[in-house]
Order: sequence, then structure tokens, then C-alpha cells
Amino acid sequence: MATIGRGLTHAPALRRGLGVTVALAVFGTGTRVIVPILIQLTIDNGFDGGRVRMGRVTLLCVVATVSVFATAMSMRAAIRRLGTRSEEALYDLRVRLFEHIHRLSVIHHNDEKRGALVARVTGDIETLSQFFSWGALSWLLQGSLMVVVGLIMLAYDWLLALVAFAISLPLFWALRRVQSRLARAYMSAREANADTLGRSAEFVAGAETLVAYDARDGARARLDEAFGRRYTKQIRAGVLGAFLFPIGEVFAVFTISGVVVAGVLRGPGSGLTLGAMVGFVFLTYRFLEPISEFTEILDQTQAAAAGLRRILQVLDIPAGPPEPDSPVPLPVAPIGIVLRDVWFAYPPLAGGAESAAAAESPFVLHGVTLSIPAGQHVAVVGSTGSGKSTLGRIVARLVDPSSGVVTFGGVALRNVANSDLRQRLTFVPQEPFLFDGTVLTNLLFARGDATRVECQSIIEDLGLQDWIASLPLGLDTAVGERGGELSAGERQLVALIRAALADPEILVLDEATSSVDPIFELQMSRAFERLSAGRTTIAIAHRLSTAQRADRVLVMEDGRIVEDGSHEQLVARGERYAELYEAWVSATSSR
Repeated sequence: MATIGRGLTHAPALRRGLGVTVALAVFGTGTRVIVPILIQLTIDNGFDGGRVRMGRVTLLCVVATVSVFATAMSMRAAIRRLGTRSEEALYDLRVRLFEHIHRLSVIHHNDEKRGALVARVTGDIETLSQFFSWGALSWLLQGSLMVVVGLIMLAYDWLLALVAFAISLPLFWALRRVQSRLARAYMSAREANADTLGRSAEFVAGAETLVAYDARDGARARLDEAFGRRYTKQIRAGVLGAFLFPIGEVFAVFTISGVVVAGVLRGPGSGLTLGAMVGFVFLTYRFLEPISEFTEILDQTQAAAAGLRRILQVLDIPAGPPEPDSPVPLPVAPIGIVLRDVWFAYPPLAGGAESAAAAESPFVLHGVTLSIPAGQHVAVVGSTGSGKSTLGRIVARLVDPSSGVVTFGGVALRNVANSDLRQRLTFVPQEPFLFDGTVLTNLLFARGDATRVECQSIIEDLGLQDWIASLPLGLDTAVGERGGELSAGERQLVALIRAALADPEILVLDEATSSVDPIFELQMSRAFERLSAGRTTIAIAHRLSTAQRADRVLVMEDGRIVEDGSHEQLVARGERYAELYEAWVSATSSR
């Protein structure tokens, strides 16, 4: 109930007009119980010593017909209203969930399997959709019927009503015991389903690697393990759910039998007429109908509650980095970047054990202080794991520092609205993501209102017109899923063109040129030089040819800036950068 209550707070469409829907459902169930009363009146008053009173019986039949028609119309209206509101609520919930997932920090996206997040938006939402299409309607309509019939039974004959309630009361205890176990079983089944989807998506995306290393048998074993775990948990939940249905049938038989025996034992002197006895039996059936149906929908309800709980778990994750309550606009003039005593630590992986080194020192950046004037081209170099990419992420505000301050033009980055920042800064990741479509559609993600002519002009400015012309259909060439039809270098070129189309004042580039041939690297380097001209640029350099062309080079080791200067100054100094440069020159000259 707590989960459902929280779900209603996230589904305003479902709450809208709920009172009218409940009133229609109560009215519909109220008219349904008129028929047993009319049967009693017909038996007691429609016969006179073996002679049928046709006028009275006809009147009662007309009243029954009208009540059945009124029941159908009110039920139809209630079902339609609830169905419409349910679909509106699920639509809003899907949109909110997608938007929230996109607002989560890159830390969470790196920690969570993509397939698990997809399962929240697809499988868990679909479970709610199936529940609303039947289960929610049953709870509303049958629940209303049970309350109304119970009150009428007490007004009709309180003693027989107490007998019926007493015999059926243990059923609620049994349902409660099974329900608590069923809740845990379905939550465990939903988690196993999400893990299965996550592993499946991972192995499908890594199919090429599995084939290259002939590791398909190992992957299949891990998938079989996940499938087996899901199978076991789903079977357990199904067995518990199947146990509910016969419980309701058994208690229904006991309750009807108890009511009939109690009525017979009271005898004719109790004032209980034959019509009243028959009518009460019909009311008892009406009272037990919802219980029998509840045993069928309870397992579906638990599955929906487990899905809703998993959805709420995602919505409970704080968006990151958060939007400021009172945004401060960035200065119109060219802005410089300042980092003051910035420390940063990634949170531990969910469910994973930290390494001994991470346990001793979880920080990736250690008190970084840095000032970059507007228009300066800075290259950041260092060994793997030195904190280069993390520094770029913090400047681009993909993550916030654990402590310390980052300012743009004197304004703390935490106080800048994300929309304002993205207009002034563009981040190009080491592995740029391309959506399934054409080269042109991927460029337009940077500026949806850009024309083909503008895109071609940008391509010419970057000197990439020959490369575009070499593609089978030019800008209309399909890139495939995740850009799989293009090489790694070509995907990086598309990302550079996309960044140029955004026309940022600040460019943060985590370059990936290690997997391209020298000729293609030269083409990429020229495009990067033209893109960075006149812009404040921070390039995470994986090849020192980028550092050679930069105005300034920062050398990072163990999360600290250990050297700062131009390429010539650092080479002449003969310290860490000189070692890296000498090793790079030796490696490139030996090819």
C-alpha cells in the first residue's frame, strides 16, 4: 500500500477525477445487489397459494431489467474513465522515467547495466499496463461490490451475516500470509528479469569480441546461469500465485454451507422466510465473488507492485549534477575557467568490492588548482588512470567535484543552468555515440534547425569535404546501430563536425586517435585544429602530437598536475613530460 501510495503521487492523471470513478463503481455495484433482493420479494410476494401474481412479478422483473441496464452503464463509464486515466498516467510515467534516466549522472550510467535501465522503462511499465487493464478494474469494481454487499447483508440479517463473515475471515489471514511471500517472490523475479536483460544486451553488443576470442561457450554459460535463476524465481512466484485460487474456492463452499446450515437451524419461527433465505444465499455469493477474483489478481497485483517499486527506485536516484535553484547567467564576454582545490572520488560500484588501493585512497583527483584563460588551447597528458578524463568530465560538468570549486567567468559552475552551459560548452567523448540513421541526422542532434547547406559549409571549414564525398551516399550514408557501419576514426570525425555545428565557445575533447592509421590521424588533426581555433579548448591527449600543437600542456600523475608549461618548455625541463615524449617519439619512429 505504501508503494501504491507513492505511485499515485507520481501519477497525477490517475488521481484526476478518481472520486467520480469510484462513485460510478459504487453505484454500479449497488444496483447489482438489487437483483437478489428482487428475487426474495418475488418468492415471498409474487405467489399467493400457488397462484402467480403476474402484475407484481412483472413489475419486479421490470425493476430488475432497469437495474441491470443501470449497472451496465455505470460500470461501462467507470471502466472507461479508469482505463483512460490509467493510460494517461502510464504515458506520463514513461516520459518522466526516460527524462529522469537522461538526467542521471554518468557515474550512475557507468554503474548500471543498460539492459537493466531498459527493463525499468519497458518490462516494469508493461507489468503496470497489464495490471491496469484488468487487475486495477477488478480491485475497484469488486472491492466496491464487497463493501456494499457486506453492508446489505448486515442490514438484511445480521446473524447470518456474522456467520458468513466468521467462516470467511480465516481466508483473509491466509491471503495475507501468502501475499507477503508473493511480494518478495515477485520482487526477486523482477530483479532476475532485469539482470537477464542486462546480460543479454551486454553479450549482444559484445558479439564481435566473443567471436574473436572464441568465448561464446563461456558467455552462453553465464547467460544460462542468468536464465536459470530467472526461471527458478519466476516458477516460485507462479507456484505461490497458483496456490491462491483454490483457497478462495474452498472457503466459498464452506461459507455457503455454513449460511445454509445456520438458516435451517434457526427454523421457521425465527422470521426468516424462504425468499429471504434464498436472497441471502445470493448475497453471500455476491460477497464471495470478489474474494475468489482477488485470489486470481493478487499475484498480478504483486507483480505490478514489484515493477512499480523498481520504477520508484530509479526516480528516487538524485539527478546529477542537479540544476541550481536560482541559476546565475554566464558572462557574455569570453570566459576563463578556474579550478580551486578540486577533489573527486567515484562512488563504489553497487554490489562490488572495492580494490585495496581504492579503499586506501578513493580520490581520483587530489586538490587540483588550475586557471585557463579564455581562448587558450590546453592539452592534458599522462599515463592511464592519472585522472585526465575525470578532469574533462568535471570541466564539462558531467560530474560535480567532491570538494572544491569550478568557476566559468567568475561564476561557480554549480550555479549555472545546464541549458546555459551547453550553449557555451561542448564535450566530445573518447567514444562518440552515433544513433541509427544517416550522417546528417546525427549531425542535427547538435542543432535541430540546421540546414543541409549549413552542415556542408561546416564540413568545408573543417576540410572534410573529401571524406564526406568518399562515403557511399555522402551525408545520407547510413551509420548503422551505434555507428557500426563507420570506422572508429570516422565516428570521431562525425563527432567533430557535430561539435563544430554546435559552435561552442569552450570545447572539451577526450580524443581517441590511438586506433586510427597515420593518414587518417593527420586528417583528424587538421579538422581538430580548425575546430579549436579561437575557442577555449581542453584536449585530453592520448597522442603527444596533440600536445605539440597546444598552447599549454598539463601533465597529470595520480590525480595531480605535476607539470605545467608549453611543449618546448617541458621537453627542455627533462622531467615526466620529456620521458613521455621521448617514449612516444621512439614508438612512432620505429613503425
